[in-house]
Amino acid sequence: MSDKNQSRAMLLGGLAVFLWSTVATAFKLALEWLSPLQLLAWASLFSTLFLMGAVSWQKQWGAVGHFFRQQPLFALLLGVINPAVYYLVLFRAYDLLPAQQAQTINYTWALTLSLLAVPFLKQPLRRRDMIALAGGYFGALIIATRGNLLALDFDSIEGVVLAMVSTLFWAMYWILNTRATAPATASLLACFLVGTPLVWGLMAWQGELVAPTWQGLAGAAYVGLFEMGVTFMLWLGAMRSAVHVSRVSNLIFLSPFLSLVFIRYFLNEPIAPATFIGLAMIICAVIYQQRGGSEDAAVETAEPQNQR
Repeated sequence: MSDKNQSRAMLLGGLAVFLWSTVATAFKLALEWLSPLQLLAWASLFSTLFLMGAVSWQKQWGAVGHFFRQQPLFALLLGVINPAVYYLVLFRAYDLLPAQQAQTINYTWALTLSLLAVPFLKQPLRRRDMIALAGGYFGALIIATRGNLLALDFDSIEGVVLAMVSTLFWAMYWILNTRATAPATASLLACFLVGTPLVWGLMAWQGELVAPTWQGLAGAAYVGLFEMGVTFMLWLGAMRSAVHVSRVSNLIFLSPFLSLVFIRYFLNEPIAPATFIGLAMIICAVIYQQRGGSEDAAVETAEPQNQR
């Protein structure tokens, strides 16, 4: 009997999108109590513990071990990128920028994917890709300058650069991840088993290894569970249950707009009109690019993670 159930898929997908929409707000709240490095260390620890439980439940420890034996250097590379480098850069960007800017600029990673597919996957850059890239990055510039394009007045040029750099690491991770031999949950745990100790070692070396407040710990737990843990499993379940995958995938475009609602009411951060305009341009660019014929393997693999 088929385990496909579109109603269940939409419910799981909707829950995943809802939870992903809260993480930008959670990042900013947690960063009031923790440094970017401390937040990453504690959040990655919670993610690792959750993923260990998920792998045990799925009986995939053999797949984790096989991945390390067959692709040790590759597993090390992926773990350095995610969670270590990517989230450290991203959290620093959130520390410097208003949440609405960091969140929406980070969303351009789906466009960055097509750029990196050229050297990594030897895929041609189509005319459609170039139009989408121009429109999406122009939208990011509108957001970063709050619409004041001529003055190029940024809240934090360092924060904008870091937010853009984070898209490179995230796109790179998912392109490289297409070469992983392990199942999705097992390969993700392998990355965290590599990256989490590295982050904790860096935190100790930087002298930031101190007991967090309960507020900081609670924020890190929320980020660790709902940025990659529980939400990842919900989305994976939605994909597996879906009769029409595209209908579930389209839910992801609700995430950045819903995220702005949380940012406005929980962070009391007024949403600039330029943010809506720029975000609309970015999403239109992503949709235009991905609906223009058959999608390449990297985009298909990465699309479920297009949440922030």
